[in-house]
Amino acid sequence: MTRVLAGPYCTQILGDLGADVIKVEHPTRGDDTRAWGPPYAKYVQGEHAEGPGESAYYLAVNRNKKSLGLSFAHPAGVDILHRLVKECDVLVENYLPGSLGKYAMDYATVAKINPGLIYASITGYGQTGPYRDRAGYDVMVEAEMGLMHITGARDGPPVKVGVAVTDLTTGLYTSNSIMAALLSRIKSGKGQHIDVSLSDCQVATLANIASSALISGEKDSGRWGTSHPSIVPYKAFKTSDGDILLGGGNDRLFGILATKVGKPEWITDEKFKTNAKRVEHRNVLEKFIENETKKRSTQEWLEILEGCGMPYAAINDIQATMSHEHVLARGMVQEVEHPTCGPIKLVNTPVKYSVSTPGIRTPPPTLGQHTDEILKETLGLSLEEIDDLRSEGVVA
Repeated sequence: MTRVLAGPYCTQILGDLGADVIKVEHPTRGDDTRAWGPPYAKYVQGEHAEGPGESAYYLAVNRNKKSLGLSFAHPAGVDILHRLVKECDVLVENYLPGSLGKYAMDYATVAKINPGLIYASITGYGQTGPYRDRAGYDVMVEAEMGLMHITGARDGPPVKVGVAVTDLTTGLYTSNSIMAALLSRIKSGKGQHIDVSLSDCQVATLANIASSALISGEKDSGRWGTSHPSIVPYKAFKTSDGDILLGGGNDRLFGILATKVGKPEWITDEKFKTNAKRVEHRNVLEKFIENETKKRSTQEWLEILEGCGMPYAAINDIQATMSHEHVLARGMVQEVEHPTCGPIKLVNTPVKYSVSTPGIRTPPPTLGQHTDEILKETLGLSLEEIDDLRSEGVVA
């Protein structure tokens, strides 16, 4: 019972790992992201191929799921949900705290139906606290919980991260928590309610920056762009046709960098001999390095640095990433056959196992694609009962 990103990302992870995921969607509009385009994968086949197609946003986080088009504003829809609760191990929802109570889908109610149920609630600010009733969107939480303040150029304004990273980390935390709760249930036989919020997850993923503020009691050092506050050189430098990221994280690596750019004398320069000195003379050294990197193209520097042992990377756009030789070699792009859009490419699940084979088993479903299957095979409804529900607008 989730839509947009954090919840669908969570359940997609579980689906990748083999879970049988039923996506409960509004019967006419479905998940909000179905309308978030362009771009769309255009319909090319099938009986119900009207409209612009399936949005790329929706396709990104809904593979390995079955779609049930259901209105739970109708009592018959709530009855179907309650019957599903009896059959399922996990329920994931991302509604405002308390709002599912009027549909008898709150944890207290459904736990009586299935005491072993793992019920995961994803919200902006959690089930408790002064902000509990606020709608939570990734960009708002990035702003409120510190991430935006430390993201962006050193002398520029705060900016959001290029993807909705707070939603994504929340989805990751939730999937991990669900699996831990399932392991706990094996021992105790009991289900539980998991309260996951974007705000808490954002605070948790401030990591060393939060720790520095807590330990020092001082303000953070602000935005650093691609630079690092306490390591130099460690940033992107301009080339003749783009940018390259270089990481001289210790004296040995700095020596490699100095040698590769043709300036071995920097190694013994008193201003640059140690990292502390390099941090002190950051502006001078970074200007010297960029004077050299601008003399060659990014590809030339990649060839010069190949095998040197120092961390370095081209800064690629997304199309370059999707066609990157290493990305392809690792199987991170997979083509699947979609029922109405034909062949489409999706990003694959990232973790490789020595025995198990997680991955893309089924393409993201069309709206209500599996309604009849779920109602008939999982809940045992007859075709006549399903037709009646459809005529009443309960299912689609």
